[in-house]
Amino acid sequence: MTSRIGVLLSGAGVMDGSEIHEATLTLYFLDKAKAEITCLAPDGDQAHVIDHQLGTPASGSRNMLSESARISRGNITPLSDVNIKDLDALILPGGFGAAKNLCDYAVKGRDACIREDVGNLIMSMVKAGKPVGAMCIAPVVVALALKGSSYKPYLTIGNDETIMADIAAFGSKHVSAGVNAIVMDEDLKIVSTPAYMVGTGIADIAGGIEKLVNQVLSWL
Repeated sequence: MTSRIGVLLSGAGVMDGSEIHEATLTLYFLDKAKAEITCLAPDGDQAHVIDHQLGTPASGSRNMLSESARISRGNITPLSDVNIKDLDALILPGGFGAAKNLCDYAVKGRDACIREDVGNLIMSMVKAGKPVGAMCIAPVVVALALKGSSYKPYLTIGNDETIMADIAAFGSKHVSAGVNAIVMDEDLKIVSTPAYMVGTGIADIAGGIEKLVNQVLSWL
């Protein structure tokens, strides 16, 4: 049976949406493994818009679903339409959109809240025993989704001491890791890798993302 993997996006572009290299590598390794991919995103406005050439705020607003469709070549499913019965696993690429749009960690730090629909999806996957993978800053989203629950996963975002402490404050357990490493919670079937939290280029982050994808698929 073909594995059905959801890839949760948050826009298009590292500064205000999903990190495109991380998302593309995720899709590449899933497709290479012949998995069935469902790209999904919340249908709502991004926290803000950044001019990626200048690194400065831009005028106007952009919709997460429409922007994520740029990465998925138009094949995108609104998060509100997703039934976890149709997914065998879930993977979250990073990018500031994960910390600005899926939650507000980039603004509020330890006082952050997660979008209810995102939190419900992640919690439902974990409760159902379905694998979850997260890379770059996205493990913070997983930690927020499970905050206050009995689930205390091992996670990594690399070695940033402030974020490591915040993840611990949310109730998860942080493990320092290098760019080519993955951290697995075998009991909860959650795997994470630092990607661009410590990596310097697309070739640098590819190995960890490939390991993450393969680990998710191995649990199915």
